[in-house]
Amino acid sequence: MGDVGDDRVESDRGAGGALDPELAAAVVASAANAIVTIDRDLAVLGWNAAAEGLFGWTEAELLGRRVPIVPEELLAEHNAVLERVRTGAPVSLRTRRFHRDGNVLDLRADTSALRTEAGALLGYVTVYHLSKDDEAARGRAVRRARLVRRLTDVVGDINAELDLPAVLDRISASLTELTGADAGGFVLIEGNRVRVVSGHQLPDSIRGATDELDSSLVGKLLRTGKAVLLETGVSDLIWARLPGLHTIAIGVAAVGGRPYGALYALFATHKASHLELELLELLAGHAGIAVGNAVAYQEAVRQRAHERAVFDASADGIAVLDGERVIQWNPAAAELTGFPPEAVLGGPPPFPLPVPGEKLTFQLLSGRWLDVLAAEIPETGEIVVDFRDVTRSKELEEAKDLFLATTSHELRTPITIVGGFASTLDSRWDLMSDAERRSAVHTIAVRARSLGQLMDHLLLGARAGAEEWRITAEPFDLADRVRTATLGLPELSDRHWVEVRVPEALPAVLGDPLATDILLGQLLENAFKYSPDGGLIHVEAWPEGDSVVLVVDDEGVGIAPADRERIFERFVQADSGDRRRFGGVGLGLYIVRSLARAQGGEVTAHARPGGGTRMRVRFVVGGSSNTGSDTPLM
Repeated sequence: MGDVGDDRVESDRGAGGALDPELAAAVVASAANAIVTIDRDLAVLGWNAAAEGLFGWTEAELLGRRVPIVPEELLAEHNAVLERVRTGAPVSLRTRRFHRDGNVLDLRADTSALRTEAGALLGYVTVYHLSKDDEAARGRAVRRARLVRRLTDVVGDINAELDLPAVLDRISASLTELTGADAGGFVLIEGNRVRVVSGHQLPDSIRGATDELDSSLVGKLLRTGKAVLLETGVSDLIWARLPGLHTIAIGVAAVGGRPYGALYALFATHKASHLELELLELLAGHAGIAVGNAVAYQEAVRQRAHERAVFDASADGIAVLDGERVIQWNPAAAELTGFPPEAVLGGPPPFPLPVPGEKLTFQLLSGRWLDVLAAEIPETGEIVVDFRDVTRSKELEEAKDLFLATTSHELRTPITIVGGFASTLDSRWDLMSDAERRSAVHTIAVRARSLGQLMDHLLLGARAGAEEWRITAEPFDLADRVRTATLGLPELSDRHWVEVRVPEALPAVLGDPLATDILLGQLLENAFKYSPDGGLIHVEAWPEGDSVVLVVDDEGVGIAPADRERIFERFVQADSGDRRRFGGVGLGLYIVRSLARAQGGEVTAHARPGGGTRMRVRFVVGGSSNTGSDTPLM
């Protein structure tokens, strides 16, 4: 304390620290309760202003006289109280006293002894107040206790709800119950604006209303730094439209230490007391906690939903293991392994697990190959397993290895023969007959043509795979192309015969004539190659809707149902065990499908009734225009 304060305190006290008599008299005179001081003979020593107001006598009228306020029937009680006070502690009791006008007052009297510092009895001091004040105070205490208990129930009810809109609605309803307000609302702080997000006993038009934060009561409260604000004469833009509203009590709800929103208690029929403001402040604090819980829950739900969406939508199989037990198994995992969740959950996964951080490639009993990765979650000890189907890449890898081996064989045989005959001609030309020389040259020519065809296949396959070939889309006569492609085929083999059925009025198709020549050549070559024992090669075309269908039938070895799609992949043949028998590198039908699709058509393989294979090609019907356009090979 400063010097001024110390001097003032010291001046108010006498020797030995006793309270200054003038100050003591001022305290008694200004007391709210009636204070009556009497000496040992029961004569009045002091009678403050509150006593004058309570009993109707002035101090001047009663000083030195016995107090005339004790009813005769209560004199014995009064004397007993004084005796008890003289010999013991203060006494408090409910009693009756006379007013000057003769009316009896129901009072609470608190009596204590008046003594010197040495302990000598000087008299008695009694403090009076109306009993109804006690009842009002007790009523307020009971009401406060009841409302606090109700607040506890409300808080538990609010915290049990995790849906944010429901939480805000419950807060608004509880606000009116606890404070006695005529209506309640919750506004959300959104940047520099506030928005009404919940209300109780409010018109629907209020919900969603917004206002500037700075000009609102929320902004005013935040600037004061207080917890609650009581405002009369409403000027807030949002609430000013409500008829009859005269008072607003507002409390701030904070989430994570930052203002999140505010509770509004709106009064139209009565005013808010200190108890209502206290309850509003308590409810606002608990509302912040409840809203924080709901916001955290919603964020957790959103995050979990996001994770679940990623988990379920992933093309990779994903499993979560708790120790050795599968506890989560996504749809892709079921599709890749063929095991539904109910067959896996609670047990081990249907494949071995790699060391975390390493990759394991594993083949299931179904023949499908999986790349399996695993990672541990240190916080939970769970293991996340990710696996994907690598069957196609494994097959392609094996097919490429087989392609290299087959290509080497396909190249080595003619090159060896060409080299051998060329060396023979070089070293034995003069020793060979003319017929022998002609036979050697013919063999070299045949093998050279084989090498050329092999290189053409490799080049076409490479261009198709790289999508570098550009296809011209123009109307052309497919019937003419079929007749040209099959012309002279019967002379190529004495074990095959060719039958062509193409109507004269076959519609023109849209595509690339050169690409179609290659496509037809590959199909016919396959028909001859895969019917080594001979038989009929049947070629037919006909219109079908907005398409033209072309079929090439043979009576050869046929294609197994499982291979009718695989044969159109690169480096794949229907029966790899027959590669030595039929030759080739598995690119022909891949080229055929690539060329067909590039022209807007399709090619499929089917079993031919009676044995053999039917290759079915669909072309798009074209117009009569000869104008073409380039389309990249897809």
